[in-house]
Amino acid sequence: MTRTALVLGGGGVTGIAWELGILKGLADAGVDVTAADLVVGTSAGSVVGAQVTSGLALDDLYDGQLAPPDKEIGATLSRGTLLRMMLPAVVPGSPQRKLQRIGRMSLKAHPPGGEERVEVIRSRIHVDRWPDHDLRVTAVDAEAGRFRVFDKDAGVDLVHAVAASCAVPLVWPAVTIDGSHYVDGGVRSTTNADLAKGCDAVVVIAPIPQSFSRHMSIEAQLGRTGASRTAAVAPDKQALSDIGRNVLDPAKRADAARSGLRQAAEVADRVREAWVRADR
Repeated sequence: MTRTALVLGGGGVTGIAWELGILKGLADAGVDVTAADLVVGTSAGSVVGAQVTSGLALDDLYDGQLAPPDKEIGATLSRGTLLRMMLPAVVPGSPQRKLQRIGRMSLKAHPPGGEERVEVIRSRIHVDRWPDHDLRVTAVDAEAGRFRVFDKDAGVDLVHAVAASCAVPLVWPAVTIDGSHYVDGGVRSTTNADLAKGCDAVVVIAPIPQSFSRHMSIEAQLGRTGASRTAAVAPDKQALSDIGRNVLDPAKRADAARSGLRQAAEVADRVREAWVRADR
């Protein structure tokens, strides 16, 4: 039996839109990767993962990205902010120590709690219960620097798990869950594709494919899964232009979604080749 995984990476508000465009375009081409046995969601990908595993129609989700972003709260993820986040990651130390540094920066920048953001996420994903599907949502314990994977058996409600995964350090406050404070799972990896270990076919949709190290590159992570068939999709030149420099700008949402839909047609054959299922 072939076990498949869909990995949805982080990438802000525009990343959500671009991913939904890609997923709709692939489905239109006859490659519905949302039917994966395992779905891994990080940051933006946790939003999309929660939506597509909960039975919401891709057409409706895509159309929602084209609507005016009246209820979205915009922010700015500047190059300066990114550099500040990168610094603790490149200074020598264990992986946990590096994540701990980033977590402490986040806690210093904003009082933890994040309940307002939790409500924003609740209104964004339109679901509040874990699906029966194997959905895994990533986050990082800000104080301990410990990588955490939430699923339906973790004892954490879905909305808080997704909000934690979307808590971009230095931009949004850490989200409190059971007395601990969590930040964006993307500070470990923008995709966390290695969580698909043991799967035979893995497709990665990565709005931001870059990594802090070779060890955490998408290629290296896919190698550690042991998958025999893989495909990774990242924005092409036109998509990068449509997404814009600030991935937290809701005004670019519709452009990003349309660009994802366009690009899906160009990558469909490559994804289809990787997306092989044995008869069950």
